[in-house]
Amino acid sequence: MALNINDLQLSDKSIVIVEDDLPSIKYYETLLKSSGADVKVFRNGKEFIDYMSHPEMKIDLVLMDFLIPLVNGIECLRIFRKDHKNVPVLMLTAYSSEQCKTEAYLAGCNEYVLKPIYPEKIFFLLDKYLKHQAAGSMVF
Repeated sequence: MALNINDLQLSDKSIVIVEDDLPSIKYYETLLKSSGADVKVFRNGKEFIDYMSHPEMKIDLVLMDFLIPLVNGIECLRIFRKDHKNVPVLMLTAYSSEQCKTEAYLAGCNEYVLKPIYPEKIFFLLDKYLKHQAAGSMVF
């Protein structure tokens, strides 16, 4: 049986999308909206970095594009990892070079996912990283 987004029940989760491409944003939002998760979108790295300083900030998972305006995804990831070591970050990109992939993993991403990203892959990754969090057994 295929994994369905409705099976994930993410109403207690907050997912951040850091992406500048409007069609990609709409795609991710469409996939995530029926999960019940709180979804926040930032269209550039500076907005995301500014959000990290808010005391009420809650992030359970980040979908991060590699190439975004103002502050790129790698630098955002490095800054984010200083204070958020246990939050899964999925680097979403069209860059298939080993150098980019290595740079992303060294910066702290949990997964390096090449675009286009099919719904089944997103559902699998959400299940992998958020289902175990809900059970309280996620350890990094």
